[in-house]
Amino acid sequence: MEVLSLTTFELLVITLIVISLIKLVSPVYRHLTYWKKYNIPYVKSGGFFGMTWTVVLRLSPFHDYVKFMYDYHPDARYIGWMDFGKPTLIIRDPELIKELAIKSFDHFPDHRSFVTEEMDPIFGKNVFSLMGDRWREMRNTLSPSFTASKMRFLYDLIAQCSHDFVSYMHDNPELCSMIDLKDTFTRYANDVIATSAFGISVNSMRNPENEFYKRGVDVSTFTGLLRGMKFILLRLYPRFMRIMGFSFLSRDTSKFFWKLITETVKARKEHGIVRPDIIHLLMQAKDTKKDPGQLKQMTIDDIVAQAFIFFLAGFDTVSTLMCYIVYELAMHPDIQERLREEVDRYLIEENGKLSYESLLKMEYMEMVVSETLRIHPPALVTDRVCAKKFKLPPAGPCYKGVTVNPGDNILFVIYGMHRDPKYFPDPETFDPERFNKERVASINPYTYIPFGVGPRKCIGNRFALMETKIVLVHLLQKFVIKTNEKTPNPIVYKKGSFTLVPVNGIWVTLVKRDD
Repeated sequence: MEVLSLTTFELLVITLIVISLIKLVSPVYRHLTYWKKYNIPYVKSGGFFGMTWTVVLRLSPFHDYVKFMYDYHPDARYIGWMDFGKPTLIIRDPELIKELAIKSFDHFPDHRSFVTEEMDPIFGKNVFSLMGDRWREMRNTLSPSFTASKMRFLYDLIAQCSHDFVSYMHDNPELCSMIDLKDTFTRYANDVIATSAFGISVNSMRNPENEFYKRGVDVSTFTGLLRGMKFILLRLYPRFMRIMGFSFLSRDTSKFFWKLITETVKARKEHGIVRPDIIHLLMQAKDTKKDPGQLKQMTIDDIVAQAFIFFLAGFDTVSTLMCYIVYELAMHPDIQERLREEVDRYLIEENGKLSYESLLKMEYMEMVVSETLRIHPPALVTDRVCAKKFKLPPAGPCYKGVTVNPGDNILFVIYGMHRDPKYFPDPETFDPERFNKERVASINPYTYIPFGVGPRKCIGNRFALMETKIVLVHLLQKFVIKTNEKTPNPIVYKKGSFTLVPVNGIWVTLVKRDD
């Protein structure tokens, strides 16, 4: 009988293979059993990457994914889940959301960031990405720039952009028979951000290929296999991606915004230029003397980062909101007519030029916008990262409580809560009356969070709403919005997108008013 003999090298290879298998099996086993050992409800399917890989590979839409997670244990206050091997709790109970996002904010102060300042100075330094004391300082610095009084300061700029945008379409009726709302409103949003944030006049309808617009398309496009894989690699291996020279933004786009903003700031300082826009407000914040307890003075890098995130949010998120409002008005002519009557009434009272104060008083406008934000939220989820241990109560009668450890994530599924019949009966129906004076008081504020919740709530929500409402005023003043053969019913969303993006766009027809 021949005895099999192994060389030292062969033994080493076998040993390495065994160790590699153990290292591979260990995280998979941890992934599959992590929440089970804590005796809490958890999502059992999806593999190591959860279901995220199906979204990135464009096999399923993200809204189905998050709704699946939210509905997995419909009676539980929260659900365990593993996101790229990271322990995550999906919080379903509005009272727990209030506790975690507001009352115990110090335990959950930050978003999970996968882009650091070192990896991408522009994206990593913005107020959304910053963490800890750096976030608190930047938030405190920026907050005075987004008060109601500062919105009034910017109102005339936005109103002029809106007037020019709608007038251009009114003067070019050939554009109105078949309008792609996303493309059209993105151009409007581009003009608004260019003038209100950067002090640049850009007419994206007359000059559709302007550099500002092209850069906006680049930074706001997250679909596609290659970009999806880059997103996953940045989350999984941020250090390696930094070493390899990858950043969230393309080099050309980073250089464009850096040059644009630094030269604007320099020119204004040298020539004493004062303009009522975001750059001016940020420059004021930079020049304000800091209290001794604050960490550092605001720098030009910080101005670039905050102006950029303001641009990104306005370019994509706000334009998408406008699309869905106009779509719903086209699909519901009775609602559109009632809103038009309110618009006409206020315009008559103010001789055709609406003031900021009157815009805020428009009750039905507020109801329509609020219902659109409920049924088509700009962000489907929002998250927090645990900074200090926190003991959660049991998820239900048959479960134990669980301790959330530093580094663990919690997730608020906005899309799931907004479409939960427990909070919003007949949730798929577009009904602005949910937000009338009588009924709005009965809505739990922690079940309706289109701009986030707590201190991490979107800082620019006032600006977004003002920009949206004023363009609706001008649009309804000039046009009747109608459906056509390309108007989707129902809307089918793109696979591979992390927001609600229609497959073939949203198309409507604008008809000039007779009166």
